[in-house]
Amino acid sequence: MPNEPIFSSIQLPCGRQVRNRLVKAALYEHFATLHGGPPNHLHLRLYEQWAASEWGMIITGNVQVSPTHLSLGRDIVLPPNNDEKHVAPFRALANAIHGQGDSQPLAILQLSHAGRQSPNILGGRRPFEAPLGPSAVRVGEGVTGVVSRAVHAFMFQTPRRMRLRDVEKAIAEFVRGAQLAEEAGFDGVELHAAHGYLIAQFLSPKSNKRTGNLGPDEMLWFLFRIVHHIRLVVSPTFILGIKLNSTDSGVDALKHVQTISSWGRVDFIEVSGGDYESPDFLLEKSSRQALFADFSTRARESLSSLPPEKRPLVLLTGGLSNPAQLRNALAAGHADLVGLGRTAVLCPDAPSRLRNNRPFPAQPTLDFHPLLARLPLPRLKLIGAGTTMAWYTVMLRRLAQDWEVDFGMGPVGGLVWMWLWMGPDSAWKRFGASAWMWVCAGVLLAAVSCGLWVLRP
Repeated sequence: MPNEPIFSSIQLPCGRQVRNRLVKAALYEHFATLHGGPPNHLHLRLYEQWAASEWGMIITGNVQVSPTHLSLGRDIVLPPNNDEKHVAPFRALANAIHGQGDSQPLAILQLSHAGRQSPNILGGRRPFEAPLGPSAVRVGEGVTGVVSRAVHAFMFQTPRRMRLRDVEKAIAEFVRGAQLAEEAGFDGVELHAAHGYLIAQFLSPKSNKRTGNLGPDEMLWFLFRIVHHIRLVVSPTFILGIKLNSTDSGVDALKHVQTISSWGRVDFIEVSGGDYESPDFLLEKSSRQALFADFSTRARESLSSLPPEKRPLVLLTGGLSNPAQLRNALAAGHADLVGLGRTAVLCPDAPSRLRNNRPFPAQPTLDFHPLLARLPLPRLKLIGAGTTMAWYTVMLRRLAQDWEVDFGMGPVGGLVWMWLWMGPDSAWKRFGASAWMWVCAGVLLAAVSCGLWVLRP
């Protein structure tokens, strides 16, 4: 049904046109070299799969602006400088996203800084070296339960409170990331200000105990500085989006949307929610769809008085998994744009399926074995959510290698295969070179997995 609203174009405040309302939302790829690196051939092949369909906009997984603040160890990382050698891999990624057709999707690079959520070992620092954060408040500091506290204490260090020079450096890193994106041919960037990462940490009273410009009374100051300085160095038609939490306790997120929109410098706001202490964004199934849709509706209504040249579009992602939900979200006025994340893994050709009125694949049931689910063990929401995320990460890898999605793989298999992967340039023929390390790692991971995979929500 080519004439339906979902395939209508819409203009961003910067003047750029989105050819339709379908957005491939950001997904963490876990494809880079260990401790971070540039985009590689797996990234290119993955995004070529999405480019072959009719997405209006394609957003990359988070690109970390700080090499010492990674998320899960295999992040794309901003290079040390923006010379041609370092820009080239990002240009290749932008070209892969744009594809070969005359009508191309908009290519958006997501920029992120993990802040206090950068874990031990995998975060790009020396083991147990403290990450940076707005305040010295560790992830999971307020969780209950002996096991939950122990796991969070092992995974995350108490952050070092950022000095003003640390704040200015972080701002400069985001700005340089936007400059690199434009030089590489991306149409814009999305600032990751959700899911408990650094910008979100400044926006939340849970993690920000500062006073003054960077304190709770001026939570948006850090984000405003990033947006302001990016706009100073990029072209007027360069797209700037922000991914915001709608569910962070203690935050008037709707007021944040209104204030950010009043700046007149942001093109779209993506509605999401959760962090590593309450990972709504990682869970396979929850009420998040209704929660986010309600917030995005109120956000759109609150911005209706702004002129079009200042009013950012609202992008709704999370929980949308079939054509009816996508169409209803637009028809009900929940959003201007609708995003697919995990569903885009199961069917990268989702726009073509919609146009031809073909159904989407059924969502996988990633449940644990019922016998093991009955064991009287503590339940860790982060671990339970992480197994689902790991499964989709492995499926992304299969998609990049032109393999089919393996619906027979369970959550434990996804967790093990995600972490036993040897890297983008590995080959099994090299297994013997480090056999002992991998045997030990396999035994350890198997033991840990068997113990932790039942620690689910």
